Amino acid sequence: MAREDRLRVLARIKEYEEQGRFNDDVEEDAPCAPIQPGEVDYTIKKLSSKFMTKVANFLGKSFFENMIRKKKLIIKEVRGIENAIAVTGGAIVTSNHFHLSDNYAVYKTIKPALKKRHYLYKVIKESNYTNFKGPVRIMMRHANTMPLSSNYATMREFFKGMRTLLDRGEKILIYPEQAMWFNYRKPRPLKPGAFKFAAKFGVPVIPVFICMKDSDVLDDDGFPVQELYINYLPAIYPDATLSVNENAQRMMTQNSEQWIKVYEEFYGEKYSLMQFAGENH
Repeated sequence: MAREDRLRVLARIKEYEEQGRFNDDVEEDAPCAPIQPGEVDYTIKKLSSKFMTKVANFLGKSFFENMIRKKKLIIKEVRGIENAIAVTGGAIVTSNHFHLSDNYAVYKTIKPALKKRHYLYKVIKESNYTNFKGPVRIMMRHANTMPLSSNYATMREFFKGMRTLLDRGEKILIYPEQAMWFNYRKPRPLKPGAFKFAAKFGVPVIPVFICMKDSDVLDDDGFPVQELYINYLPAIYPDATLSVNENAQRMMTQNSEQWIKVYEEFYGEKYSLMQFAGENH
């Protein structure tokens, strides 16, 4: 993205923060057509899907490892991976979302907690599945992604696929802040969807909070590449005595509290959403 576009995104982040619109999309996405039933093979059962998944993961690994070599993606430190390793079955992984590469940073560092031949599945928004072209389109459609859809029947397939994946022990990454805010450092208010999935399917949530520091390397738009400090926090388990909604609220609150604690310890400041975090950039 050109620097001018990125500056507009940062200005929109500042505006939305002042208005309390913490879960709204600040990127300029084009409208997209609804994903239709049968269009997505959520559990990668078809031979064609398996082939395309291999292609997409090869492309994705090549792309992001090249970013790492060029110091456009810098994973400085991983903390608490034992918390993820302790979860042996299926789980929802929650992470803050601030860059197109943060999902690869989670995938690369959570590998010790994944079973053999398992990948990290990623829930993505509908427009990410439909709007891209070329190699990025292949990655968005086939690199173990699970697109949401505005079509109700397609979402039924999504839920069925999620249950199957969790039952076989897969880890599924969901961004509970909902929208990506470029290099935004503070935890934002969470949406309940990820926690309802965990409660409904009886699996734990593994909270991940990624902290950042400016490096001395500039990205292609002239902004400091962020050094990432990836924090895997203690898993949050559903309580069998509570309803799905009660569990979701409890788990969401605990997730938020863990993120805020890490934020305050890492940055050495009291958590508040009143001050614009983008001023660091």
